[in-house]
Amino acid sequence: MGPLPPGSADLVPHRGGQLRQLHGRAAAALSGFDPAAAVAFAWDGPPPGSGAAARTRLMLADSLGCMIAGLGHARVRGFGAALASAMPGAIRLPGIAPGLSRAGAAAVLASAMCWDEANEGLARAHGRPGLAVAPLVIAALAKGAVTLAQARAALALGYEVGARAGEAWRIRPGMHVDGSWHALGAAAAAARLAGGDPDAAARAVRLVACQLPFALYAPIAAGMDGRNTYPAHAVLLGTLAAASAMAGMDAPEDGFAEARALALGLDAPARVAECDRFLIEEAYLKPFAGVRHAHYAAAAALALRDAVGDIAQIRALTLATYGEALRYAANRAPAQAISAQFSLSWAIAAALVQGDLGPAAYTDSALADPLLRRLEAAVTLVEDVALTQAGRRGATLTAHLADGRAIAAEAMRVPGDAELPLEEEAVRAKFLRYAGPVVGDAAARGALAAALDGADAPLLPPAT
Repeated sequence: MGPLPPGSADLVPHRGGQLRQLHGRAAAALSGFDPAAAVAFAWDGPPPGSGAAARTRLMLADSLGCMIAGLGHARVRGFGAALASAMPGAIRLPGIAPGLSRAGAAAVLASAMCWDEANEGLARAHGRPGLAVAPLVIAALAKGAVTLAQARAALALGYEVGARAGEAWRIRPGMHVDGSWHALGAAAAAARLAGGDPDAAARAVRLVACQLPFALYAPIAAGMDGRNTYPAHAVLLGTLAAASAMAGMDAPEDGFAEARALALGLDAPARVAECDRFLIEEAYLKPFAGVRHAHYAAAAALALRDAVGDIAQIRALTLATYGEALRYAANRAPAQAISAQFSLSWAIAAALVQGDLGPAAYTDSALADPLLRRLEAAVTLVEDVALTQAGRRGATLTAHLADGRAIAAEAMRVPGDAELPLEEEAVRAKFLRYAGPVVGDAAARGALAAALDGADAPLLPPAT
């Protein structure tokens, strides 16, 4: 079929070999997501002094802290050293001797950022819109290519694009969200960081929409950490699309709608937030490590820990929580850190034994702890149908004790939720706790001041 005159209806292939007729910008209505509108709305970033601007500022710092913490893991450092041979450059990451290009550094930082599962997220997007955007921003800052104000604007831009794409993209069972729509936000941010205009950013997003990845949950279920390369792929795909867009390349406006239909079987328009407010203000910053769905269970376990006193008296535990948590984080008897990070029962056991849910919950020593193992095995998972039907998150945990008593505790909100945001003091404390062991306390304080306050200090200091 040859090209049609401007303004004519476009006939595009659809499932089953049929043809669907699209008229002009009607493509956006098919998916509920309009990349150009999202880019135009968020291009300049949140208004100074707004709640969204405050959340963007904290998110950049929190994301950097998670990246530095991730670089404390040998597997991440090995990934960086290996990638440097293909993508050499001048950016030095903590613990990695060879220098990396901006794109290579951002890819490694993306894997590092999610390694402890302590980074941001957005409930309405069912994922982490900043996961492939913040690393691009930090790499650009480390290279001296942008100012802190420009970096925050790019972070907010990528976040808003990714957040709305995430609302529209509902993965099938067996898929993993991190290997899907994140590259859309990365593309918008990368175009802005490269000096492009809104039209270039919108083209970059359209280019990604026509090649959205299809990633599996399988590595997590198998206890394999290859899933942590998914956000690195999103970084590189977004960078590629931005470069293509800067060169004038483009793709159809209906690509995202076609991808939803072909990959997910979703023909009906999604309900996506209007471009009249910054969704980043609703983003959560995590007080705990591990998948967000497990945080409600962990918070309930901490409350139960105080009520029970002697956790050795616990004989059985029942967790009632919402359906999405059960679908995404029901791994049992995890043998590896990544499986434990996606395990409701492990979060409960770790919180009960350690009095927290931090990186220490996923170490080899924790995974070998007999008491942790016993308590994890004692958990029964059930669905709280009322929460599921209401579209709410929360958890109720009941402990059955040796003396026959049953004690219950619930957590219907946790720090980081929109109505209970993580305050700056908590973000600062988390940053130092996560980054300090990797680069030293003094260097961690300097990196925090650079990201949060614009201080003249290295964002990515050498590892100790």
